[in-house]
Amino acid sequence: MSKPAIDHDAVIAETVNWMEKAVIGLNLCPFAKAVHVKKQIRYVVCEAATPEELLATLIDELEHLAETSPEKVDTTMIIHPNVLADFEDYNEFLDVADAALEDLELDGILQVASFHPDYQFADTHKNDIENYTNRAPYPTLHLLREDSVERAVEAFPEAGDIFEKNIETLRALGHDGWDKLMQVK
Repeated sequence: MSKPAIDHDAVIAETVNWMEKAVIGLNLCPFAKAVHVKKQIRYVVCEAATPEELLATLIDELEHLAETSPEKVDTTMIIHPNVLADFEDYNEFLDVADAALEDLELDGILQVASFHPDYQFADTHKNDIENYTNRAPYPTLHLLREDSVERAVEAFPEAGDIFEKNIETLRALGHDGWDKLMQVK
């Protein structure tokens, strides 16, 4: 049985809502606001139904990002609602993503960050609030330029403290606060 067609605009809108309210609004990533405001984020909705199809899209997008000026596209979000809904499967796919970077000789130039609706850090319980720092509305592969990350870290002296600060922010917010924040108005 085939999956229903994906409403690309709705998927992007939900992802942008999450970016604006959580990632930027809670300052979970102090580097996100600048590329968002400058419209340098490429949102790609991938209709892949298999990991192999997702890998093909990932390779295309890694090559696209590597060949595109950072002023035009600094980062890419590959949103893939129909594949790797199970977090363990998704997490295993990250090794495939890293291998693709190496095969394309883009390791050290680009990197892949990960977001998933059921994201869970090692040594946490499924519903621990700190997992929400990486919980997006859909499974998402975030392609980043190493140069951009390095520049952002240089401009933000406390970059090493981001993870701990995010945990504090989310613990103060709590699950009820998160749910209220993410409500679509």
